[in-house]
Amino acid sequence: MARSPRTPAGKSSKQVDALKHNEATRRNIPTAEMESFFRREEDASPMAPKHYARSRPLPEGAVRTEEEPRAPELIWNGVKITITDEQMKQLAETGSLTLSDAQLVWRGKDRQDWSDLIVNVPPLYIQEKIHPKAIIDDLKRRTKAKREAEAEMPDLFADFNGLDPEARAEFYQHDQHWSNRMILGDSLQVMASLSERESLRGKVQCIYFDPPYGIKFNSNWQVSTQSLDVKDGKQADISREPEQVKAFRDTWKDGIHSYLTYLRDRLTAMRDLLTESGSIFVQIGDENVHRVRAVMDEVFGAENYVADIAFKTTSSFTSSTLARSYDFIIWYARSSASVKYRVPYARKALADDKGDRFTRAEEPDTMRRFLNAEERENEAAISPNLRVYRHDNAYSQGRASAPQPFTFEGHVFDPWKKNSHWKCHHPVGVQRLARARRLALPTANSISYVRYLRDFDAQSLSNVWLDTQTGAFTDDKVYIVQTNAKVIERCILMATDPGDLVLDPTCGSGTTAYVAEQWGRRWITVDTSRVALALARTRLMAARYPWYLLADSREGRAKEAALSQRLPADTPVQGDLRQGFVYERVPHITLKSIADNSQIDDIWEKFQAVLEPLRDALNAALGENYEEWQIPRELPAGAPAAAAAAHEKWWQARIARQQEIDASIAARADVEYLYDKPYVDTGRIRVAGPFTVESLSPHRVLPASEDDLAADLEAAEGRRSPADAALAGQDFAAVVIDYLRAEGVKQQAKGDRITLENLAPWPGNFIGASGTFVEGENGAERRAAILIGPEYGTVGRQDLVAAAREAVDARFDVLIACAFNFDAHSSELGNLGSLKILKARINPDMHMSAELKNTGRGNMFVVFGEPDVEILDDGGPDIRVKVNGVDVFDPNTGEIRSNDTKGIAAWFIDTDYNEESFFVRHAYFLGANDPYKSLKTALKAEIDEDAWATLYADTSRPFPRPRSGRIAVKVINHFGDEVMKVFGV
Repeated sequence: MARSPRTPAGKSSKQVDALKHNEATRRNIPTAEMESFFRREEDASPMAPKHYARSRPLPEGAVRTEEEPRAPELIWNGVKITITDEQMKQLAETGSLTLSDAQLVWRGKDRQDWSDLIVNVPPLYIQEKIHPKAIIDDLKRRTKAKREAEAEMPDLFADFNGLDPEARAEFYQHDQHWSNRMILGDSLQVMASLSERESLRGKVQCIYFDPPYGIKFNSNWQVSTQSLDVKDGKQADISREPEQVKAFRDTWKDGIHSYLTYLRDRLTAMRDLLTESGSIFVQIGDENVHRVRAVMDEVFGAENYVADIAFKTTSSFTSSTLARSYDFIIWYARSSASVKYRVPYARKALADDKGDRFTRAEEPDTMRRFLNAEERENEAAISPNLRVYRHDNAYSQGRASAPQPFTFEGHVFDPWKKNSHWKCHHPVGVQRLARARRLALPTANSISYVRYLRDFDAQSLSNVWLDTQTGAFTDDKVYIVQTNAKVIERCILMATDPGDLVLDPTCGSGTTAYVAEQWGRRWITVDTSRVALALARTRLMAARYPWYLLADSREGRAKEAALSQRLPADTPVQGDLRQGFVYERVPHITLKSIADNSQIDDIWEKFQAVLEPLRDALNAALGENYEEWQIPRELPAGAPAAAAAAHEKWWQARIARQQEIDASIAARADVEYLYDKPYVDTGRIRVAGPFTVESLSPHRVLPASEDDLAADLEAAEGRRSPADAALAGQDFAAVVIDYLRAEGVKQQAKGDRITLENLAPWPGNFIGASGTFVEGENGAERRAAILIGPEYGTVGRQDLVAAAREAVDARFDVLIACAFNFDAHSSELGNLGSLKILKARINPDMHMSAELKNTGRGNMFVVFGEPDVEILDDGGPDIRVKVNGVDVFDPNTGEIRSNDTKGIAAWFIDTDYNEESFFVRHAYFLGANDPYKSLKTALKAEIDEDAWATLYADTSRPFPRPRSGRIAVKVINHFGDEVMKVFGV
């Protein structure tokens, strides 16, 4: 048994916390449990689709070109490439012809521009409410040392929404506490819903959009949480998710033409969400960067283009010519005149000195010299105690109204004679430069300003980023198209402040959410892939972040006061995240700031009272008449003892004076904040704040009339034209019945296959077919009703209930529901009375061509049953839950039996389920490598090994009996499928 951790004497334990967006709110939206309740309101008063105006609309029937282009091409707005008779007449009459700006056109664009972009605005439903801190708190509670030392921890879910009980069922009418959001669904419809139903139009500060770089089939998704190896054209790696297949059809069915339509539609919706000061960053490869730039010019306006950023990737992509080692980010603003911009800085290096101007150095004792050859060639050879500097102009061009003589080290300089003037006010400012030792004499006849390399110890980044390669010390890659966090981090930090809202419509592994959470930004992320969201959810639940000092906190104000040398504010602290963090900063020392610093005069006068008597004593002992600048650093051998004593004291005071003046210059100079370097409280650990997992409402999609997927692939890759590839659409229900007749329904073991006979269509409202199968060795024949779900949609619990009632009325023995996806709550329904209900997941190969269907031959319908869960109750105050696997139906016996847990990626428990929301109070990860590794290292003194080990178990930690009398268990497999079951306790 692992030893309980002990906190060393005198050392406090680390506090675990999460950032709170106290001032932000979001609309109260329904949970999956409340779907039927909300549906009644929605059916009574449905919301109309959202209309987005086209940037360049066309009258119906008009075209921009004489014929549809074979490939996307640029044309000039307002005229055609072929000059018409009217334009020829205009040219003849005026002698000129004005051409407007160019735009990119592609097949189908003209027809699209005959009307607005019209998008449905379906409601969103919360599937899970997650507070990662609650899981860590529970682990700490289970650690013996913490349980004895600390009082009971609060229930973080008790006021998750912050709504009055009467308002909880009045959806889309009230604001509630902010929680970040992870949404499953098509990004276009999700963005329209956020804009219209939740009034987020003009509320998003930053969008990071990482669309597919090209039009390859598999390069942009991952089929399982267990495998990163996805290859184009490999049949086994075809996505298993119907939403992904549909997204592929919609986006690439016409190659680059439909790809550009996909981009323009979504960019239009994104523009609608951005604030006036907001930014959008689009990550793209060189294959389509030029096309994307043209589309963004159309949607956002060329005047709102900000920059093209090239960033170095981890490895180069091979080519028959030059290898490619960069990808691109295209940055546009909602309004370039109002764009929010926080300058990113990097530390300035001597190698960045163009022209080798910084060739001199100052020792700690203020003595100056040239850099030696080794120091000039290798900056690492320069001692950190040296101050590298160069000589710069002390004059500016243009004669002053009168002469400006100034005596420095026995020489008189007057820029008036050279048709110039001092760069600062004369004589006071010039005198302060001299007293600060910021003037020097390169020669007896010239004077220069001394500029140190560290006067401004940073330089702003350009649009080429060379430090963005992933390496051994970065996060492990968990998703096939995972972006380096540094790239997204830099974009977010440039365009947002803490508390701002960031949107990522292509979630992937959740890197944008991960980075936004780290830097205190609110976030919403969207994806069509259940696998992607499963990975992102685990990544956020187990994330560990440093605790940055809040500017609006006692510790933050004390730190800010120490840095700025000003008294802290005495107003109460609120912990307002919008006021930002306390950042490291670099002085931006300028000639003007030194000349305007009156404190230099006070320091000078203070030390003159010490230095002048010592100089007089030194001169008297040596019989010399040294001026200050003439006193040597070393006395000649044999100097009198009195001279040596005075000399040593004088140099000590001289060095002290310079240090105090330099400190004053740094403190009073302007500063530039390093927004990527906030100060950290090492005694605190931060985890992700509360977030929800949501999805679009279940909806049906009409069967596609396009060709099946392989033909789409060939058309997208140019091996077949769309016109040649098109085939007549097939009736989806008929295809399902044909495959059921040929292959039956497979379960976990080969012997569990249900072979259906006498299959025929059935004229029911929900039941689409009927058949029979033989149960057991005695050959008893059973009647099966077949529910055929939508081709791309989801079957919900209410669909199963309605079909089951119809099956009972018609005296069927079993209901087999065939669908590509079932919502998590449908898994609770295993029977209706004596009627058994089987949920058979259709293999997405059904969407594909005959040759691709062979990859899953014999496995077209696979049952993923309800979780087999055991309640471990010994009669005490606490209970535990054990997951044994997932139940399957045995057609040989007609009974339900369980398989093992190998196919389970994660399982969650709501230990006090109220039938209104699923709160993830316990989380267990059977398929993950070790998502909590980072937190485990940071909290090894607070949480023991036994407690951490429970996160990877099939048996839960003990928990009190629920006050509601119910618990809910949700099981997720490696393909992102979810099933849930509710238990009365």
